[in-house]
Amino acid sequence: MEKSDGIVRCGWSGTDPLYTTYHDQEWGREVNNDPTMFEFLVLESSQAGLSWITILRRRENYRKAFADFDVHKVAGFTEEDVERLMQDQGIIRNRRKIESTISNARCFIKVQEEFGSFCAYLRSFLPGGERIVNHWSSLSEVPASTDLSDRISKDMKKRGFKFFGTTICYAHLQAVGYVNDHLVSCSFR
Repeated sequence: MEKSDGIVRCGWSGTDPLYTTYHDQEWGREVNNDPTMFEFLVLESSQAGLSWITILRRRENYRKAFADFDVHKVAGFTEEDVERLMQDQGIIRNRRKIESTISNARCFIKVQEEFGSFCAYLRSFLPGGERIVNHWSSLSEVPASTDLSDRISKDMKKRGFKFFGTTICYAHLQAVGYVNDHLVSCSFR
């Protein structure tokens, strides 16, 4: 969908400047470091049942609330931190999501210890360890989940991760660029 600036973007990016910037500068760009991977994991799991723009608008609040997405600090959060976060109007105040962010941080560290990095863990599911580049012509072709996201979310659930079902997993893979779902017409493909 061509915008007033003459650039063709995926239609979901809409007209909100925050969404457009996210689409242009982050979405689908390959992430190769665990701190950024953890940030997206926190944001994606917080998004469950909500729109992504809701989370994007609160991203800086999440950064402050969750120790600049430092996985080791978040893994050390206590029940007092949960209570503090339940009072934080800048984030989604859902106790289960807050508690799962803390437990997911602990699971994330265990995966890092086993695989050397969380990125290496995710890559172990990709064919040949390489990102998947799809060739969709329209948004209606882009799936909400795939066999790949089913396998990863199932494995993550076995490892104790929460709020990371197959649809959230697929959105995560798209966001971190392990699946490139920019439409073929998109200037940022």
